[in-house]
Amino acid sequence: LRTEEEMQFLFPENPLALDNTGRIAEECELDLDNSKFFLPRFNTPPEHTLDSWLRQKAQEGLKKRLSLLYQLYAPDCEELEFAKLYQERLDFELEVVIKMDYPGYFLNVAYFINWAKDHSVAVGPGRGSGAGSLVAYALRITDVDPLRYGLLFERFLNPERVSLPDFDIDFCMLGRDRVIEYVVDRYGADKVAQIITFNSLAARAVVRDVGRVMGLPYGFCDGLAKLVPFEVGMTLEKALEQDEEMRTRYETEPEVGQLIDNARLLEGLPRNAGKHAGGIVIAPRSITDYTALYWEPVSYTHLRAHETRHDLVCRRLLEKK
Repeated sequence: LRTEEEMQFLFPENPLALDNTGRIAEECELDLDNSKFFLPRFNTPPEHTLDSWLRQKAQEGLKKRLSLLYQLYAPDCEELEFAKLYQERLDFELEVVIKMDYPGYFLNVAYFINWAKDHSVAVGPGRGSGAGSLVAYALRITDVDPLRYGLLFERFLNPERVSLPDFDIDFCMLGRDRVIEYVVDRYGADKVAQIITFNSLAARAVVRDVGRVMGLPYGFCDGLAKLVPFEVGMTLEKALEQDEEMRTRYETEPEVGQLIDNARLLEGLPRNAGKHAGGIVIAPRSITDYTALYWEPVSYTHLRAHETRHDLVCRRLLEKK
């Protein structure tokens, strides 16, 4: 960033703009609290707390699951004895979830997953450590019976774990946008945002981009970029050390030397902003209370209007099914 003196020298005709910039900077204040998690609110019926509502929904879900599991896997076993194993596991998990203050997390996740399943959006059966939770199985977050496959709840959540639990959820690409739209409608557009991603200027990409800006022929830049060894963590400095041809051209060809020197200044910087395929953030209040936002002026309605005919046909087939 340029200093104030440099800006005054570059823009002597705009002293008011420089003054206003300083004034705005002085009025900006942001204090981000990174010491705790901020989970979205979940509205329960008036007669329930989050804890009691989670217990009730988990018990109802387990009862439905057991009616099918008993018929499939243990028709010759005593039904009460069969159910006792699941009930003990459920009670244990609920105590841990409630003690760690995560009922709202489970309920929120269950709510939009069940919405997707009830609206013809294909959802994965569950993977990762979250599949070890019987509470998640009872709430239809996952569709894998952890007792049948000997999966451990402690790998997913235990009192010694300081980080949030993490459900790996897979939505079909044909219905993912509908789930995101539903979450936006349910929680409010000001409380939901998708996760930003940044593509950085790696060694090969920065040579091509800088060469294009310098007006050099594409073939020239592409040939030079291909001299950069293709391996993770490669930099222009390493490439000059490892590739003899590139080092020789850098030292003997002025255009190559200028191009690489310019590219070194930009290497590693963000190239452009992208959007995570399915990751979203949901906040209890407006997201701007917690973090800055990058605004992309494209609505979901606009995106839906440009779906291909293939997408529309697939959507209709799923909805019929």
